[in-house]
Amino acid sequence: MWTKELLGTDVYHLVAAFVVYSMLGWLLESIYMSWCNRKLTNRGFAKGPFCPIYGFGAVACYLILGPLKGHYIIIYLAGAVLATIFEYIVGRCMIKLLGELWWDYHEKPFNFQGIICLESTIAWGFYAIGVVGFVHEGIYRLIDCVSVDVGIRLVAVILCLVAVDYVIQLLKVFHIDLREQGGRIKDRCLAFMARWQ
Repeated sequence: MWTKELLGTDVYHLVAAFVVYSMLGWLLESIYMSWCNRKLTNRGFAKGPFCPIYGFGAVACYLILGPLKGHYIIIYLAGAVLATIFEYIVGRCMIKLLGELWWDYHEKPFNFQGIICLESTIAWGFYAIGVVGFVHEGIYRLIDCVSVDVGIRLVAVILCLVAVDYVIQLLKVFHIDLREQGGRIKDRCLAFMARWQ
């Protein structure tokens, strides 16, 4: 599975790049928001250092806009538009599924529904140039610093930790108490087994 080619690169490099970009995106956004808020700010959904919107966005940006490398104006414009659309879709999904949005652009000029704004759109264009023009090759070199076997294990461990972290946070968001639910599930299983005896 890891060596299977997908859109011109192997699955291992795509997944590893997703992990690296998700962690770097969390770091950069947390630093920026900590500076803006004048206090330490975790910009992730969960407790760990992981923002998947950056991972998906960067990998998709590279796959879609990579063939345009060297055409910086086109990359900038396309990256700004595509990332803004992606941010809007993610924002609407968050509101629909979770009942809240983890960013708010209502105070920013030229915002739409507080989900997207001109300032972010401008920044997304530079982000696209950075990913396609400069950063992505460095990320791949970083990934290649470890053997594929070690890299696969490392990526799998990180993704498992992120999955546990996200499940815990989702349980909190949806107000699900595992101890309470665990008792109900146990009672149902015992009642089900009693019918078969």
